[in-house]
Amino acid sequence: MDLNRKTAYDTLLEIEKNEAYSNIELNKQIKLSSPDSPAFVRELVYGVTENRIQLDYILDFLIPRGIKKVKKQDLTLLRMGIYQLKWMNSVPEYAAVNETVKMAKKFCRGREGFINGVLRGYLKKKDEINLPNRDENIEKYLSVKYSFALWIVKLFIKDYGVCEAEKILAASNMSPKLTIRVNLLKNTREQMKLMLEEKGFSVEESLLSERILFVKGSGLLDTEFYKKGYFSVQDEASVLAAETLNPKPFEKVYDICAAPGGKTLAMAEIMEDKGEILAFDIFPHKLNLIDKAAKRLSLTCIKTFIGDGEVFKSELVSTADKVLVDAPCSGLGVIIKKPEIKYKEITDDCVGLSMKQLHILENASKYVKTGGQLVYSTCTINKIENNNVIEKFLEKNSNYSMTYMKQFLPNIDGTDGFFICKLKKELD
Repeated sequence: MDLNRKTAYDTLLEIEKNEAYSNIELNKQIKLSSPDSPAFVRELVYGVTENRIQLDYILDFLIPRGIKKVKKQDLTLLRMGIYQLKWMNSVPEYAAVNETVKMAKKFCRGREGFINGVLRGYLKKKDEINLPNRDENIEKYLSVKYSFALWIVKLFIKDYGVCEAEKILAASNMSPKLTIRVNLLKNTREQMKLMLEEKGFSVEESLLSERILFVKGSGLLDTEFYKKGYFSVQDEASVLAAETLNPKPFEKVYDICAAPGGKTLAMAEIMEDKGEILAFDIFPHKLNLIDKAAKRLSLTCIKTFIGDGEVFKSELVSTADKVLVDAPCSGLGVIIKKPEIKYKEITDDCVGLSMKQLHILENASKYVKTGGQLVYSTCTINKIENNNVIEKFLEKNSNYSMTYMKQFLPNIDGTDGFFICKLKKELD
């Protein structure tokens, strides 16, 4: 049996059964099985995950009774087989079918004939399978073509119009860039670029941040440069949130929803590791990861605490120069890295989530000194979670003024979909 396909199958089945995050589960399974072509495994796993709705649309056409009663094991193999046949030009048709059937004999005994028939049926009928009619139902057409839950398509159309929404959907399905934040306390961006290039990596500089490089090549995190804290992996829009707050050396800064800690660490570097950052989160194991990363980067100004942003902390009132609220959100801006987010089912367009975000922001706003600054950020492009939260906050808090607001979009800015708003506290 092909170990690469088995590793992909194990990963996809875990995602299907337990809603595991694709990137985490993929790394786990590759480490566990040691396939000889991790790149093939990644392409197959991400390809199936990114195109799940269209794959199921095709399977519904091929299976007379549809896929609703098809077992998860069978469905996973069928998706893998169809994806290889439709999108992976490097895989011969006979290999895609035969290898899938071999796996069916082991993992779906008694169903290998059915799976073989469906895959061969696709080869015969693929030219008959058409996407939903665009003119009759644009929302369903976009949902199937780009494999996004229908509610997300409707939300994007409402917020951005059909033309822009389709560009966002297309950009969200592209392969993500590997982005690193250079630790300027240990070297310059120019030096980091040269060192990586000498090791065979392809490197480009970001135009949005002097700390960011785009890197192509394998084994980046196994290099001595990473182990010695010369850089961290972080999207440039996320770094821009920390740069927007722009904490100065010797200031006191709070990061209210800190995990996984990229912005906390970026702020410590911006502050030249001078001053104090209090990083709060509800998950102790994630705070441990921040502590571990800070040690790797040789940063000492960060102190981590278990704390829920929704719980008001009276002891923090008017004690911080600057506060960052990177609020928990729907994640609709980072689908390019976590494609399983496309299939989330939320019935209220995230209205309930936005109420939680506003509550956290209002609590955090009370911790800022007069004249201090507050940054609200999310990794979503949903206006209900972004613009609407800020509008409601300013309506209730006349002592704050907005000094900057930006919605980053993957199709325009080339970054994650990210929202950043900077507020200044004028009065107590």
